[in-house]
Amino acid sequence: MKNAVYPGTFDPLTIGHLDIIKRASRLVDTLHVVVADNYKKIPTFSTQERLDMIHLVIKDLDNVVISSTNNLIVRYAKENDIQLMIRGLRNIQDYENEYALYQFNRNIYRNIETLILFPSSKNHFVSSSAIKELVVHHADISPYVPKEIIKIVQEKLRPKQD
Repeated sequence: MKNAVYPGTFDPLTIGHLDIIKRASRLVDTLHVVVADNYKKIPTFSTQERLDMIHLVIKDLDNVVISSTNNLIVRYAKENDIQLMIRGLRNIQDYENEYALYQFNRNIYRNIETLILFPSSKNHFVSSSAIKELVVHHADISPYVPKEIIKIVQEKLRPKQD
């Protein structure tokens, strides 16, 4: 049985993330989508809110497990007998970060392999931080965020009117 982990902050989940989840879920028996915080980012949504949004969007994918961790993802993988990590790669900056992360992960857990999935052409520029900027300025986010969570994202991010 082949298990994989797809980690991210998912703050919020985008159609780019969803595209990777759907494609990765077809490649493995079980895909663990793991909400993890990045020390460089301060999340807008709580861990529970991010888990709830993912649950709303992927309820039709039977082989996806949704969870969170405060640990290194590579340790999560080892603890759950997972040898494959799925990563998305949008641009050259992502490449440099992912290559360094791959080396660290292999030093911690020798059995982990990393599989890079490139985004679909319509998603290569989509990022959670860009979504936040659009919402704050009342722009349409429907092309970039799954329809099930648009209102949740807008309500959390839009400035409150007096």
